[in-house]
Amino acid sequence: MATRTEPVSGAPTSRNPLTRARDAVWHPTPASFRLLALLGVIGNAGIVATGGAVRVTKSGLGCPTWPKCTGDSLVPTHSPEHPAINMAIEFGNRMLTFAVLAVGLAVFVAALRLRPRRRDLVRLAFAQPMSVVAQAVIGGIVVLTKLHPASVGLHFLVSPVLLIFCVALWVRAGEGDDAPRPLVPAGLRRLTWALLAASGAVMVAGTVVTGTGPHAGDDSKGVQRWGFNIEDVTRFHSVLAWITVALTVLALAWAYRSKAPAPVRRRAVELFALEMAQGLVGYIQYFTNVPAPLVVLHMLGSVLMWIAALRLLLSMRDRGPLAATAPTPSPTDTPAPQPA
Repeated sequence: MATRTEPVSGAPTSRNPLTRARDAVWHPTPASFRLLALLGVIGNAGIVATGGAVRVTKSGLGCPTWPKCTGDSLVPTHSPEHPAINMAIEFGNRMLTFAVLAVGLAVFVAALRLRPRRRDLVRLAFAQPMSVVAQAVIGGIVVLTKLHPASVGLHFLVSPVLLIFCVALWVRAGEGDDAPRPLVPAGLRRLTWALLAASGAVMVAGTVVTGTGPHAGDDSKGVQRWGFNIEDVTRFHSVLAWITVALTVLALAWAYRSKAPAPVRRRAVELFALEMAQGLVGYIQYFTNVPAPLVVLHMLGSVLMWIAALRLLLSMRDRGPLAATAPTPSPTDTPAPQPA
């Protein structure tokens, strides 16, 4: 039977942070690889919040072209039509995309270098840089279509899809490779799949609410909006949210009644707590005329809920302990030749 990974005694650890970062990618250990995977989750959740900041600060067309910021420059330059602050915010968000891409590439290289190589981790890691590239292309479409709400909504929804790979990689990096063993009744797993589907529907409906509401992302008259009644789409979004909460309460009660493992119950409690906080923010938004900071907080809350729902589902099976792994030797670990 596989045994849990134990730290290798006597293995030198560099104090240089750049050397340690290099070794985490080029000579990864299971622990360092899982940390890289976590950085992928954080980066792809954080870029949702920065994208929301672009929208509420009316900086969506701060860089009016793509891939260049302006017609003749990759970086922001003086423009009488676009304030410098808006150009800086939009350009900063573009640069953050490159940072997230760099993390994705680092995760993929580390997955290739991990010994023994685990094919499912390589596949999950490969999806990260490819999805970020797709996100960048869709971001260009958002600019070229002058912030059409359909392209803006798609731009947001790519992030939850990408987070499926990120969260799965993060969880799998700490597990073994045994065949999945269910830890909860099959009915509870099916209920959690329904909960995940409801969570996705809430986010889709949320993009329609945002595309109908006051935050168009730019003051330009040419920016299109959905022609729905804002109260109608908000109510529909709210109904889906309450369905999600009801499914979460059922899953939580079932987990405790069936004496599910403690991690399953913790994940269910975490998800419920996030839903309550997200609901509070949503209602405050509605009754205070959608203030900008709460829009960003609500967007971040939506992806945190999505991550929590994914973790709940993944906690419902066991893949065995992580196998003991010898780290790939680093050139700095090679002993110096001794005199004869």
